[in-house]
Amino acid sequence: MPAGDVVPFGQAVRAWFAISLQTFGGPAGQIAVMQRHLVDERRWIGQKRFLHALNYCMLLPGPEAQQLAIYVGWLLNGLRGGLVAGTLFVLPGVVALLALSAVYVGFGDTTVVAALFAGLAPAVVAIVVQAVWRVAGRALTHRTLVAFAVLAFLSLAVFAVPFPVVVAVAALAGWALHRRRPELVESAGGHGAAKDGPEPLISDDTLHHDRPSGRRTATILAIGLAAWFIPVALFAVFTGTDSVYTQQGLFFSGTAVVTFGGAYAVLAFVAQRAVEHYAWLSAGDMVRGLALAESTPGPLIMVVQFVAFLGAYSNPGSLDPWVAGVVASLLTTWVTFVPCFLFILLGAPYVERLRGNRSLSAALTGITAAVVGVIANLGLYFAVHTLFSRVHEVEAGPVHMTVPDFGAVRLVPLVIAVVAAVLIFWRKWSVLRVLGVCAGLGLIAGLAGLPGV
Repeated sequence: MPAGDVVPFGQAVRAWFAISLQTFGGPAGQIAVMQRHLVDERRWIGQKRFLHALNYCMLLPGPEAQQLAIYVGWLLNGLRGGLVAGTLFVLPGVVALLALSAVYVGFGDTTVVAALFAGLAPAVVAIVVQAVWRVAGRALTHRTLVAFAVLAFLSLAVFAVPFPVVVAVAALAGWALHRRRPELVESAGGHGAAKDGPEPLISDDTLHHDRPSGRRTATILAIGLAAWFIPVALFAVFTGTDSVYTQQGLFFSGTAVVTFGGAYAVLAFVAQRAVEHYAWLSAGDMVRGLALAESTPGPLIMVVQFVAFLGAYSNPGSLDPWVAGVVASLLTTWVTFVPCFLFILLGAPYVERLRGNRSLSAALTGITAAVVGVIANLGLYFAVHTLFSRVHEVEAGPVHMTVPDFGAVRLVPLVIAVVAAVLIFWRKWSVLRVLGVCAGLGLIAGLAGLPGV
């Protein structure tokens, strides 16, 4: 086999393609799919090495499951293995969500399609509540960490503190907490205590590795940054710095480096800026876009593709609106996922050193605790804009918050949200199954002409 390949490259490509078609259910489900295919069935990599890679990916901004695919692909087949694994991991989702975005824009105002989306939106509220519950159970192992979550929620929901500031302060607070109470940080560790799993067919010493060097780092950094920003620069030159393409390229490049704690953590920030500042779409559109992203394979952060499509379709400039939507969607996908490749390929040779760094683990603990509050704020945002037909902005000194008009509650979405919560928390149904039921309820309500659909 060529240098760097520890498994036949063609066989690895087929394995990654099979994995890419099963990446539903959020990062936990995606990691479980890779665990089953790579560790349990094919036994290409051992459990400890798999979790070693996952721990590193947890330190990084961006979708940890896709970064884990890049890392394991690099271990098995070198540079081309990482590129293929990471690309295939998101490709089915890109294609599916692009098609669904076009359907939404083209047919979203018809009775049937509008009713289907009206049923999906309330389900998202229950799904986000489930995400808060799951992350809280894993991250909030001490009342001090609960305080992190509460303060993060209040900072965003009541005082409108920018999301990057919340992340930075949480990281610093986690580091400071480690210096005073290190046992809190160590007790919050996630993946290290798992079982060894089946013995791999390929020893750890055989897996691909590169010697860390300044030349390698500079080369990857130069190529990665060029690949990341040259497309945005070209759009700025040919369409202007104020065009929707340049704005989206820069904005989503920024969100790519602050997406700690999963997609839910940054989506409230994305929704607030995309809806209220740039006016690329409405709050209702944002909720329905998240429902579509939940129903397609790949990382949930793929919803930014939907945001870009609608924003460019409404503000196409000199392009045809449909062409503009596709171009903006692909540009946004590019600037969102190229950093993932850069982070992994740049840092993989140093992963052992980083994994043993307790200060970095402490910063991650602070961020993870704050993420609970961030996701709770996202749930509040979606609930307010889905379950109520009118909201009010309250501004008084440092307070800046959105308050619903409780006399304008929408009964049909409220009932669907309750049904979704029952199915998720009591019946333990999967997200896809719940979305299907709620879409059906929305369709029935729409065809019956019930108000609020």
